[in-house]
Amino acid sequence: MPKIGGQQVPSTILLLAGIDSLVIAAGLLLAIVLRFHDLGAIIHYLRAPNTLTHFLVVILICECVLYYNDLYDLQETSSGPAGPFVQLLQSLGLSCLALAILSYFAPDLALGRGINVLAAVTIFGVMLFWRLILGFTGLWLHSPERVLVLGTGPAGIALVREIIQRPELNLKVVGFLDEKGENIGKSLVNPGIIGAVSDVNSIVSQQKVDRVVLSLMERRGTTPLRDLLHLKFAGVGVEEAHSFNERITGRILVERLSPSSLILAEGFRKSYFQTAVKRTGDMLISFVALVLTLPVMSVIALAIWLETGSPIFYRQKRTGLGGREFDILKFRSMVQNAEGDRPCWAADVDNRITRVGRFIRNCRLDELPQVFNVFRGEMSLVGPRPERPYFCKMLEEKIPYYALRQTVRPGITGWAQVKYQYGASIEESKVKLEHDLFYIKHLSFMLDLAILFETAKVILNGRGAK
Repeated sequence: MPKIGGQQVPSTILLLAGIDSLVIAAGLLLAIVLRFHDLGAIIHYLRAPNTLTHFLVVILICECVLYYNDLYDLQETSSGPAGPFVQLLQSLGLSCLALAILSYFAPDLALGRGINVLAAVTIFGVMLFWRLILGFTGLWLHSPERVLVLGTGPAGIALVREIIQRPELNLKVVGFLDEKGENIGKSLVNPGIIGAVSDVNSIVSQQKVDRVVLSLMERRGTTPLRDLLHLKFAGVGVEEAHSFNERITGRILVERLSPSSLILAEGFRKSYFQTAVKRTGDMLISFVALVLTLPVMSVIALAIWLETGSPIFYRQKRTGLGGREFDILKFRSMVQNAEGDRPCWAADVDNRITRVGRFIRNCRLDELPQVFNVFRGEMSLVGPRPERPYFCKMLEEKIPYYALRQTVRPGITGWAQVKYQYGASIEESKVKLEHDLFYIKHLSFMLDLAILFETAKVILNGRGAK
């Protein structure tokens, strides 16, 4: 199954996107038929050199808009009869706008005005029909994978909670097996304990289990090695809870994670070539970004000065690569001397934020000056967000492995930023660390590209800004 970094992309989402692409292509074909009527004219149009390119451009733009409008996020997709209609109408409108702009600058990519109008109507009609069918019948074209959790450890319980919240994974947990068989019938999450660890062979057969996930409170003396070996060779998947959780959530759980697990795990490799390419890309992109955003930054600077005067920029000590401190640059979004003597986390409702500051925070424009930090080598475009030294010291004492975030350059955006909310507590900082460890383990060009693509969606939807 395809992965982003080390996170599994649900086959359901890929299937949904694939069918959507076919539906868009069918809508285009129907529009061409309605436009020309004559079979010879239709064949002549389809055989034109640029027709395939036109189709691919329309499909690509429509798919991107569907993605950014959360139509591939089953937890965000609107429910109810009007949900698909409204979301598809918004997506179609944005797609038409994007295609109109593209055809203005690249006329050769235009389908033609008559076909454009008909294509907009037919694609919307066919896709709405397909999405309504989807809503009534569900996504699954095959039965869900049945999962049995061996043990009652916290990693297994956390995994089951994730599975319940993520229907697109198409997984069904049949239950837990208790280490000693003393709590059969007890509900842990839902479902509960259905047997003892020693009964794993018979329960796998009875429940038609496809995968056994190990989450034992204590492995020594309780792991049924012979039974698991038999199941493995019989074709049943056997996997450890931490690795399964990492694969489906994009997090490395630090709860009960031993140092040896990190030492022996694959990944965490950063070659000199990879580091050099990443740094070169950071320098080139940050330089271009500085040139392109200079007019926008000038307007923001003027707005801040008119509302609250100087200073325009806000400098703050952050901890970077190797624990070295540097001054991060931001547009000032709060009143002057907002924090006083003691640092504090941002809150949902903060009276210290100015009117201009609230706008640039919601649009993430307050972060623009950080391209200077990227150009100077203090930060990267993608990486764990740099934390303040005060909080770093506190969190290193409270959260295991927290200092490992400092083994890569901090970033303007990162895996934790696009996958999780703003961290404003110790517990939330621990979850963000779990995402950061996943990023460090699977660091690659493709993962950076996916994060940048997802960052654009986060900014457009205005999620997570404080």
